[in-house]
Amino acid sequence: MSYDVAVVGTGPDPDEKDTDGFAMAYRHAEAYDRLDDCELVACTDIVRENAEAFADHWNLPEGNVYEELDRMLGDVEPDVVSVCVPPAFHADIVVQCAESDVVSAIHCEKPMANTWEGCRRMVERADAHDVQLTFNHQRRFGGPFRRAKELLDAGEIGPLQRIELGGKNLFDYGSHYFDLCGFFNDQSDPEWVMAGIDYSEENVQFGVHNENGAIAQWGYENGVRGLASTGDDSIVPGEIRLVGADGMIDIGVEDGPTLRLFNDSTGGWKTMDTKGDTVHAPAWSKPRMAALKVAENVPLLPERWVDQSTFIDRAIADVIDALDSGRTPELAAENVVQSTELIFAAWEAARRRTKVELPLDVDGNPLEEMVEDGELLAESPVAEPAAEPADD
Repeated sequence: MSYDVAVVGTGPDPDEKDTDGFAMAYRHAEAYDRLDDCELVACTDIVRENAEAFADHWNLPEGNVYEELDRMLGDVEPDVVSVCVPPAFHADIVVQCAESDVVSAIHCEKPMANTWEGCRRMVERADAHDVQLTFNHQRRFGGPFRRAKELLDAGEIGPLQRIELGGKNLFDYGSHYFDLCGFFNDQSDPEWVMAGIDYSEENVQFGVHNENGAIAQWGYENGVRGLASTGDDSIVPGEIRLVGADGMIDIGVEDGPTLRLFNDSTGGWKTMDTKGDTVHAPAWSKPRMAALKVAENVPLLPERWVDQSTFIDRAIADVIDALDSGRTPELAAENVVQSTELIFAAWEAARRRTKVELPLDVDGNPLEEMVEDGELLAESPVAEPAAEPADD
């Protein structure tokens, strides 16, 4: 089967594509272009110049450039839509695409949405209209992360006991790593969260508040515990540490190796070289593998990815293969909503100053609401000097 693909939110022109400009659309398009059974047919952006630059770059059919989403959905009726707008707009756009009843799959950028209600609404409306909904937590498809999971599943560090996360923040940067917690912990349901946060300086990224620093811990149904430390004072030595009964695995050590292993047999930390590794695909069909366009003289190995493709190439190939075969994609909304709940619950735990039991019983964005209510200050006030004691 072949699929017509449309992109919502093209971002700036090809010479300025970067994450700050929301030009992830170009990276999505590159991934679809690698697949023989996908064709880019339309785009929409509220800045028409951006949409026209995207259409020129990808040679879209004449006339298939739009500023209004409803017109594009009605005129083109795409099978697959990639949503590459800022997170505050994700919920409304995803719901509109799902309720159009012309779209079969929606692949949306991360984080899910800027409110917990928006996250739940997207999933509910996609389910109601039988639309495959996925979010672009593409790091699941990276060599170091897949290799770490293989080491974990092989028992190299014994039973998993704790997952530790480091990084810039819980929401934008951290959403990848909370998603990877689910990946490493076989999607066990989280049960509770405790957290404290710092917001002493204004920190808005992609239109959404992020804390300056946080310390959070949580527990899963299977007994595994989680710990996150964010900001400049993070106590976690890298991006992810997997702690088992018999050893540890580190991923993304600051100024160090991408992947390292520590257990009784290594006699200390052992750096694992993942460059050139051929990463195993989860459940791809042979037709999906045959559909990949690969570079000249690079053999396509059955049931495996080629090492030339990027994380996003692999993620979108998995999205299309799941749509083709009817299986659940790795980036399914049911997995992502589980990890995103931990982020909003951490902010809510900081607001309540106590443990929060899940499921989370709020609708909005606890961090944003604390900032707007003045509970968190963008700048710490200068203390007034103490009054001189009165003379007797």
